[in-house]
Amino acid sequence: MGIALADAAAEYGADVVLVLGPVNLLPSNPDVTVIKVITAAEMADECISRFKICDIAILSAAVADYTPSTVHKEKIKKQEGELILKLKPTVDIARETGKIKKTSQLLAGFALETDKGMASAERKLKQKNLDIIILNSLKDEGAGFNFDTNRITIIDKYNNIDKFELKTKDETARDILDKIVSMII
Repeated sequence: MGIALADAAAEYGADVVLVLGPVNLLPSNPDVTVIKVITAAEMADECISRFKICDIAILSAAVADYTPSTVHKEKIKKQEGELILKLKPTVDIARETGKIKKTSQLLAGFALETDKGMASAERKLKQKNLDIIILNSLKDEGAGFNFDTNRITIIDKYNNIDKFELKTKDETARDILDKIVSMII
């Protein structure tokens, strides 16, 4: 969704910076500035530092919630018995940007859920100080990863709920941007 949103926002006339994790796709719009990152920590650093000077941020990446506590520079050799992997939480980009959000900024986030979607999305909207949250589910056929389509529900901070049918990601991006535009006009 991030690439579709970046392309659509550039078509709407926005000055777009896309912080992009390791994917095989790039925006088709040459006006989109792409900042490539590899790790969740790199993405957090880029997003949080850039958020301070932006008007609108749409956080659509499905960033890992956890990362290994210890990173080895070389292969871990097989040993007898189990290997216990310790994980630590990654920086919650939505929460951190929500903490520093100015009243003049609009912050949109995504909630990719597998159960209790609406309740989880509404909780995230409030806890992370978002203006809108876009709910989608991995259980919806044809939506989420590895598809060119998505089915979303947009919930705003005023408790307005807009449900959309399955659409292309390009159409979905325009639905999201239309909602954002309606909130800033």
